[in-house]
Amino acid sequence: MKYNIYLLMLITLWMTSCSNELEQSPNTTKVADLFYANETELEEAVQAVYATLQFTGNFNTAMPAMGELPGEDAYDETPANDGGVYGQLDDYNVIAQNGLIADIWEDHYKGIQRANIVIDRIADIPYEDDAVKNSRIGEMKFIRALYYFDLVRIFGDVPLIIEEVTDPQQYFGQERTVVNEVYTQIITDLEEAIELLPRRTEGNKMRVVKTAAETLLAKVHLTLENYTEAKALLIEVINSGDHDLRPVSEVFSPDNELNKEIIFAVQFASGINSNSEGSDAYRMFNPTGRVVGNLTGTKGHGVLKADFYTLYQDSDARKDVYVGVLESGLAYSNKIAVPSTVVDDAESDWVVLRYADVLLMLAEIENITDNQNEAISYLNQIRNRAGIGDYSGSSNRASVFEEIDLQRRLELVWEGHRWFDLLRQGRTGEVLGITDQNKLLIPLPASQIAADPALKQNPGY
Repeated sequence: MKYNIYLLMLITLWMTSCSNELEQSPNTTKVADLFYANETELEEAVQAVYATLQFTGNFNTAMPAMGELPGEDAYDETPANDGGVYGQLDDYNVIAQNGLIADIWEDHYKGIQRANIVIDRIADIPYEDDAVKNSRIGEMKFIRALYYFDLVRIFGDVPLIIEEVTDPQQYFGQERTVVNEVYTQIITDLEEAIELLPRRTEGNKMRVVKTAAETLLAKVHLTLENYTEAKALLIEVINSGDHDLRPVSEVFSPDNELNKEIIFAVQFASGINSNSEGSDAYRMFNPTGRVVGNLTGTKGHGVLKADFYTLYQDSDARKDVYVGVLESGLAYSNKIAVPSTVVDDAESDWVVLRYADVLLMLAEIENITDNQNEAISYLNQIRNRAGIGDYSGSSNRASVFEEIDLQRRLELVWEGHRWFDLLRQGRTGEVLGITDQNKLLIPLPASQIAADPALKQNPGY
C-alpha cells in the first residue's frame, strides 16, 4: 500500500491567529459532514491518516533527524544548509523559530486530527466486514498513540486532543496537558488497539497489525520503567511467530520491503505522482557532495562520525551494508537506498519498529532485572545474525549493558532511536556531556506561542 493523499478536511490546530470579531464554523465542517457517509469514504479518510506519516515533520526527515542528530554517532556536516535547522539539533541550541521543530508540531497534530476524525465518525458508518472496521479503529489509535509518544518525548507537556476539532476557536486558551496524562492516553490507545488489530498476514503486512501495537506499547512501558509490562508484551511478539531476523543484506533492501523482520514501516515509493511519493532522507542525510551516477545535491545533515564506522568488527556482516564510507572517511547510513529518479525521491521505507529492536529491548530489560543469562541469550541472536559469534565478556550487569548498548548503536543506527534511548536511560550527561537539563526538551515553536499565549514555553527558551 503506497499512500495517496485523498480529499480530507484539514483543520490545523494553533497554526493561525483568529479574529475575535468574526467567529464562524469552518466551511470544511459542512464538507466533512456530507463526505463521511459510507465505508468507501471512511476508507479514504483512513488512507489520509496513513499519508501524514510521510509528512516532513513526521517520518520523511524530521523524526529521523530528531532521533539521531542529538546522539553521539551522527552529526551535521554542513549546519549552515537549510537555515541551520538540522545543525541546531546537533549542537543542542535549538531555537523556538526553528522551522523543522514547527513542522514536527504541525504535522503531528495534523495526523492526530485526521485520526480523531476517523475514530469519532466510524462508529456510525456500516462496514461490510466488522473485522475490517475494528481493525481500522485499532490502526487509528496506534497512529494517534505514536504521534503523542513522539510529541511528549520531544516537548514534554503537550495539548492532548482526542476528539475531532470542528471549531478550532474552541481550543484557543487550552493549556498543555501534563506528561503523565498524555502517557495514560497513549497506553489506553495502544491497549485498545491490541484488542482490535489482527495478526500479520501477507495481505495486511503493509498496515498496522497487532504486533506493532504490542511493540510500541512495550517501548512506552520501557520508557516509563514499567519493566514487567514491557517484557510481557515483547514476549507476546516473539511467541506470535509473525516475525524473525532476516539476513542482514535483506533487512533494508528495497526489493524485500515489509519482510518478516519489519513490524511497522512508513512506506515510500520512487517515481510515482511526479516523484512526490519518495522521501527526502537520502538528500538530507548523505554527506555533502556525494555523487552516485547523475545524483547530486546531498545536504550532509546526517553524516556518521568516522570512529563509529570502526566500531564494526571486520567480520561483522552489517559493516558496509548498514553503514557505508567514502574515500574521504565520511560514513553514512546505507539503509536509505540511492534514488532511481531524483535526489529527493528515495524509495526506501522508513522502518519505525522491527524485530531486532524487540530482542534488544528484551535483553536490556532482563539485564536491568538481573537475569543476565537471559539477556545474553537475546543479545547473542543479534550478534550471531551479524556473524560475530556469542558474547564472551563478563556477565555482570554493567558489562552486559555495555554490550547491549553497543549492539543497539550498531544494529539500529539511523533508525531514529539513539537520542530517545539516551533520554529514557538518563545518560545524556554521561554520554553527551549535557549539563543543562533544559536542553533535554525542545522549545515549543514560536509560531504556536504567538498564536495562543496559553501555550507556555519550556524553561530555558
